[in-house]
Amino acid sequence: DGKLGEAELTGGTFSLSNIGTIGGTSMAPVIMVPQVAIGAIGKIQKLQRSHDGGASFQTTSVMNVAWSGDHRLIDGATMARFSNVWKGYLEEPMKMMAHLK
Repeated sequence: DGKLGEAELTGGTFSLSNIGTIGGTSMAPVIMVPQVAIGAIGKIQKLQRSHDGGASFQTTSVMNVAWSGDHRLIDGATMARFSNVWKGYLEEPMKMMAHLK
């Protein structure tokens, strides 16, 4: 019937909430026990950004991402490194494909 049951929704260690599908742009995700971390991704927005100190602007695709982690198990530096790797994969999907086995 295309629906997830309780068994598929329990026992996870990480959640990803896609608020972008309903037009959301940002949020502060809250970890649900017993999970270790949660991420929230917003919708992709076309925004004007300067890449040269304000001399000129160009339209850039921007997607806000927020992470929360249980600091008893994972520290902020690890979350930041993960976020940077993930950002790189989104910007250059072929790099991600190269790391798949």
